[in-house]
Amino acid sequence: MKLIGFFNRDGGTFRTTDMAAYEKRAEQVFRDAGHDFEAVVVEGRNIVSAMERAARRDDIDGIVAGGGDGTISAAAAIAWKNDVALGVIPAGTMNLFARSLRLPLDIWQTLGVLATGEVDNVDIGSANGRAFVHQFSAGLHARLVRYRNSYTYRSRFGKMSASTRAAFGVIANPPEFDVDFEAGDIRGRRHVSAISVSNNPFGANALLYADSLRSGELGFYTAKPLRPLGVARLAIDMLRGRVRENTDVMVMHAPEVHLHFPKLRQLANCVMDGELLPLERDVTLKVHPGELKVMVRQGTAALVEREGRVDSLAV
Repeated sequence: MKLIGFFNRDGGTFRTTDMAAYEKRAEQVFRDAGHDFEAVVVEGRNIVSAMERAARRDDIDGIVAGGGDGTISAAAAIAWKNDVALGVIPAGTMNLFARSLRLPLDIWQTLGVLATGEVDNVDIGSANGRAFVHQFSAGLHARLVRYRNSYTYRSRFGKMSASTRAAFGVIANPPEFDVDFEAGDIRGRRHVSAISVSNNPFGANALLYADSLRSGELGFYTAKPLRPLGVARLAIDMLRGRVRENTDVMVMHAPEVHLHFPKLRQLANCVMDGELLPLERDVTLKVHPGELKVMVRQGTAALVEREGRVDSLAV
């Protein structure tokens, strides 16, 4: 394959990495595996435009993106739009998409896995046409990200500390709002503190990421209005990977979800793949089955398919 690697020098792990050495190692690993590969280290503010220019080239089979969840989400949208393959180097804090793809979280080890791997087709989500690989959320999560962004941090651990401080702020002051929804054949209105729509349902893990990206369904989660104790209880259930068991949470699966916010505040926010954005009054969320090409470890596609058959037999 003819590939170009884009590494965000401002992204997470890369901030403390010898990027000249990493660039050289990446080129060697991919070329030794038979690929035509060029690596580019780019500042965060320039990486999206650089990936967009490369993906539009007629001679490119794929892009390899290294950075945090925001960089990877942008790269996935570009790969999807241009129908090229995406390789993920997990250099962020959470690396949720990489976890769903079952990639190693070590940035050096991932090079070899991608270079000797295979291309699989997985689902990607969209909200009013904007792609996301992990989730769209409003309410608790959006308030947490807004609080966290108000703090100053310069490292991965600083970001985690800011997130902890923000979490306590949200517990003390949870939001409430109305939403009209349509998910599959079900319509309704709920008064809620949180909404999350995920690209494939979340697995039973503390970080809330999908175990598989091939179900062709969105996960749709709402939490009824919560007081501080209820928010704390939800946080504990999340850490235990037991969100589905929380009685305050409604869980549904559907290929398409429509949301309408009848009393939308002017400065209301949502979060898409970790990025804080203005919340629109009407949001249409869709899953696009198998439309994203991704580079994964050799044998991953067959393994996921076998696990899916076992799960269906268990049901």
